[in-house]
Amino acid sequence: MMVDSAAASLASSPLSAEFSHSPHSGSLEDTLKHYFGYDSFRLGQREVIEAALAGQDLLVIMPTGGGKSICFQLPALLKPGVMVVVSPLIALMQDQVTALQVNQVAATYLNSSLSPSETRDREGQLLRGEVKLLYVAPERLFNPGFLGLLSQVKARVGLSAFTIDEAHCVSEWGHDFRPEYRRLAELRDRYPDVPMMALTATATDRVRQDMLHQLRLRDPFVHLASFNRPNLYYEVRPKHRNLYDEVLQYVQTNEGSGIIYCASRRQVDELTAKLQRDGVTALPYHAGLKDRDRFNNQTRFLRDDVQVMVATVAFGMGINKPDVRFVIHHDLPRNIESYYQEAGRAGRDGEAAACILYFAPKDIRTIDWMIEQKVNPATGEPLEQEQRIARQQLRQVIDYAEGTVCRRTIQLSYFGEPFPGNCGNCDNCRNPKPLEDWTIDAQKFLSCVARCQERFGMNHIIEVLRGSKGQRVLQKGHDKLSTYGIGKDKTADSWKHLSRTLLQQGLMDETTDGYPVLKLNARSWEVLRKQQSVYVAVAAQSADPDQRRETRASANADALFQKLRTLRKQLADERAIAPYMVFADSTLKAMAQQQPQTLTEFAAISGVGSRKLIQYGDKFIAEICAFRDEQNASHRPKQTLSETLAATLALYQQGLTLSEIAQQRGIKATTVMTHLTELIELGEPISIDGWIDSEKQQTIRKAIAQVGALSLSLLRETLGEAYSYDEIKLVRALWHHEQTES
Repeated sequence: MMVDSAAASLASSPLSAEFSHSPHSGSLEDTLKHYFGYDSFRLGQREVIEAALAGQDLLVIMPTGGGKSICFQLPALLKPGVMVVVSPLIALMQDQVTALQVNQVAATYLNSSLSPSETRDREGQLLRGEVKLLYVAPERLFNPGFLGLLSQVKARVGLSAFTIDEAHCVSEWGHDFRPEYRRLAELRDRYPDVPMMALTATATDRVRQDMLHQLRLRDPFVHLASFNRPNLYYEVRPKHRNLYDEVLQYVQTNEGSGIIYCASRRQVDELTAKLQRDGVTALPYHAGLKDRDRFNNQTRFLRDDVQVMVATVAFGMGINKPDVRFVIHHDLPRNIESYYQEAGRAGRDGEAAACILYFAPKDIRTIDWMIEQKVNPATGEPLEQEQRIARQQLRQVIDYAEGTVCRRTIQLSYFGEPFPGNCGNCDNCRNPKPLEDWTIDAQKFLSCVARCQERFGMNHIIEVLRGSKGQRVLQKGHDKLSTYGIGKDKTADSWKHLSRTLLQQGLMDETTDGYPVLKLNARSWEVLRKQQSVYVAVAAQSADPDQRRETRASANADALFQKLRTLRKQLADERAIAPYMVFADSTLKAMAQQQPQTLTEFAAISGVGSRKLIQYGDKFIAEICAFRDEQNASHRPKQTLSETLAATLALYQQGLTLSEIAQQRGIKATTVMTHLTELIELGEPISIDGWIDSEKQQTIRKAIAQVGALSLSLLRETLGEAYSYDEIKLVRALWHHEQTES
């Protein structure tokens, strides 16, 4: 058994006395329990450790929280010699070494934070065989003096392996490329007999191949774990003027530690100051701070002295804090891989955690400006290939932010991992948008890709479909294709939405080399052969003017529906019958949408019989006409309140509670609530914050956006029993007023 041979080989090590009292000689599980406290390995860990003990090169891709560190730390304990761990950040290596030392593991680091005397002491420990894991930065690794030290260590106590942590940094296709990582292949030339292990949390197939090539791994054992983190909830929220208030409310109402990522140092400092002013324990972290300040701030965050770390992306790589309960991206990340890494710092303990991303189109301009800064430092010339890659990655993250399918499907497909969707733990799955059958449009799009010989990107295909007379379309002769102009009936944004959906659902592929060219796959042909339908989630908002008009019309219909319901209730009360006996909701909705103004038009509404036409026709038509007059008036004077509404408003303004108003007026509390909703719709300054917290208000608004405001019962069914009818009515009334004002 390889474990036994590895354990036996420790006899010649100066540390053999220490290890002779440890339980490692019994089994891998015993060593795991002794040093790390775990009773069993996580999925894939044992296989990786056994391959490391056998002296193989390894490529290990495990998501954050998957247990990568143990995959090299435990073999370091069981193999003779020193394992050299290349780590990109000083704070990261210090954090890991401290954690190991707490577990009585002989680990140390060498970096610029040490004094000359501290450096000499640690070098002496290495040469005496008193260290099992040595952490270094890649910059120090190739210092001539350090290479000389390594050669001495190899001769005296041996080198067990080189471990490259955050190995994606070696690839220019990764999200955090570091040129100094490119030199790590030199280790193979200098120490050809020392095994090498590369580890990272995320890597696309292209990055994985680049790591194998750049590090020159020899017949490596490859472990690729699932990238899915089922305990994380993903949500994308729109930015708005009250963004800070929303973030503050979220932080104050969610227990546990959190990280808020901002795009710039200025934003970090400003947001930190605001949070501190409002009583939140928060600290900043960015490259503009002194090393000591960054270290102290990170330490205080790790020790739970503060709740929130507000940071740029300089913070977090490998951060060893398992109980981060939320990660908020105040700004759009650079690419999906960065977002996965940064958001993945939440919930490393496997417990539920939230990942919230705020998105506004203006964020795109900020990142695009950063891409423009990618220039050759020697010549000042733009690095065109890096810029092309970065822009393609930016478009992918925009597609994620605007996506209407399962967030996990988009994330995991980026890494080449299929996912069926319906995760139940993202905003799109919890509140799915309505689906429409776009199969015919998808066939048009895919057919155009085929007729353009799969050599062009999304924008060109859309130009052909919409009959563009652009120079490139004409030069290529694509105005002669059978698909030219067949998509004029849809906007460019609609075609882009369809294209994103096809990519996200795996019904089409796209190259990832900086030149995003669309390609058909086997599933594309299933759509073209009518063997598979394509359903597209309808976006909640659109910039299209026609759709905005439709939204306003819908809002007007909702407002009229509420007025008709009020009239129906009055008529029902007069007759001591249930309101539905006057007219069903479906009939009122038809009235609100069609707005009949004569008895003949009213009689044509489904649900209006001849008897009800006589009983109620004039009253409902009068209400409809009055509503239309209000909507058409260019300068509508403020409506005079009825005596009963004015009385309720006066008591509310005195600060009385709902029950106190009801008692003083001698009416039911439900009647007071009805008065308040009417007052809100009329624009009176009624604050509902005292009755409903802002998080609930936002959830109700999302439900309105999803299913409309016409049906109170449908809204309640969508929201669940945690939301009362009164709460829904109040938020809906405020929503109606806002729609009327806009």
